[in-house]
This record gives sequence, structure tokens and C-alpha cells, in this order.
Amino acid sequence: MSRSQSARKKARPQKGEPLTLSVPEAGRKYFGLSRTGSYDAADRGDIPTIQVGKLRRVPVRAMERLLDEASKREAATA
Repeated sequence: MSRSQSARKKARPQKGEPLTLSVPEAGRKYFGLSRTGSYDAADRGDIPTIQVGKLRRVPVRAMERLLDEASKREAATA
């Protein structure tokens, strides 16, 4: 199993873990951002979000795909 497959497998939500996070939770977890920085990144489209009524959530799988693609692009340019 490659390193990226191993990392992806570990990062996927396990049983009982949420499939979505709040925008501040996702920004803090994946990028170390503050609440305001997280919402700014989501507004720019840097953090993928879905709208459920008035609630704005970050799908964990979409966030992980985004990070996987970024690491693949970086590896291809290295």
C-alpha cells in the first residue's frame, strides 16, 4: 500500500465519526485556521462546503479529495 493510500485510509471517517464538520472545525483541523479565517477560506472556495438550510457544512470526503489532489499536483511538479 502506498503512503498516500495509507494516509487516505487513516483520514477517512471511522464508524461513529461525522461525515461533515462545521466550517471552523474543518479550517482548524486541516489548516490551523481561526474561525474567521475558516469562513474566509470557505467564501473563496478553498474549503468545500454544502448548504443545508441555513447550516453550512464541510463534507469530510470532499475535503480529503481536495487535499489528495493538491498533494498529487505537488508530487507531479517535484
